[in-house]
Amino acid sequence: MANISLKQYIKRRTGVPLGHSNSLKNMLYRSLGAKSFAQFWCYWNPIWSYYLAYYVQRPCTKVLSKPVAIFITFSVSGALHDVAISLLKLKPIFFFTPWFAVMGIVVIFTSKFEMTVTSKKWGLRACANITLIITSYLLTDYIITKSFI
Repeated sequence: MANISLKQYIKRRTGVPLGHSNSLKNMLYRSLGAKSFAQFWCYWNPIWSYYLAYYVQRPCTKVLSKPVAIFITFSVSGALHDVAISLLKLKPIFFFTPWFAVMGIVVIFTSKFEMTVTSKKWGLRACANITLIITSYLLTDYIITKSFI
């Protein structure tokens, strides 16, 4: 990723400037209708992904393979979500880290095997992306419930 500002990044991901009234609508439309699970994450929450890209994935990619950098980036994002929820609930929460790690593995796997829904209509692409998120959630819940972690 080239050195671009947050405003440029948001415009590239949503098609509208930062703070525009269509930002959320465009983000949801583009991410849910993405042609791959990896592309879903390119469009989802562009402000968050901007900072993750610059401060986690980019530095990791300089010293590690891209798949490892992706896995670490998803895990860090999950850990930051766990910290935020733990602070709100005033008790330790450990769910988002493994869930996001699982989603990172799904991104790596679907990218490696070039699993896309390019030829499908928007609705089926959205269903595919939502299904991968829900499946990752359910797998994580099962793993945690069965005390594998």
